[in-house]
Amino acid sequence: MCNLYRITTGFQAMRDLFKGIGNRTNKTEFDDNIYPDYPAPIARKDKDGDMELAMLRWGMPTPPMFVKGETDSGVTNIRNVKSPHWRRWLGPDSRCVIPATRFSEYGSVRDPETKKLPLHWFALTEDEPLFWFAGVWTKWHGTRKKKEGPVDTEIFAFLTTEPNAVVKPIHSKAMPVILRTADEIDIWMNAPAEEALKLQKPLPDDELVVLAQTG
Repeated sequence: MCNLYRITTGFQAMRDLFKGIGNRTNKTEFDDNIYPDYPAPIARKDKDGDMELAMLRWGMPTPPMFVKGETDSGVTNIRNVKSPHWRRWLGPDSRCVIPATRFSEYGSVRDPETKKLPLHWFALTEDEPLFWFAGVWTKWHGTRKKKEGPVDTEIFAFLTTEPNAVVKPIHSKAMPVILRTADEIDIWMNAPAEEALKLQKPLPDDELVVLAQTG
């Protein structure tokens, strides 16, 4: 399950794809590791149906049966889109795309010295061009952290699917749903759910690489 990704790009790269996109993030350059419950840029439709970039917290509401106590830490990755819990957010008004340049998965074999699982990074190519996760978003009232208390905020998560042959040897359960073209993004943002969800499939094996580990 991807719980860490990175975006290293400028707003202009997003503007090249979305003509006239608005920017509510107050940022023009992005250079961030994104962790669960941290704010991250997403592209969505505004009230007029135009695309805008906004900062939302990563993690959709947890299905009630799995919430323990007063806090909801959120769900970052969504796989079972047939669940009634997720169906409410699969319409075009709740869909979004999330910019990224790489994502990570932990390996399954611990380092014999550090006893830690190795972290592997994936990108479209070694140059790490911009791509987009297919996601959903919503307004939310609740308590994510006890010390923070109840909040009114906006949150998002992205879809996952079965891993391709590049990801599977490292993480055998899932990989994010990745969109690369304007056509794919248009389908995800505008098509009926039946058509849009056809994009919930692994990226072709030859369009993803494992980045060399450093440090």
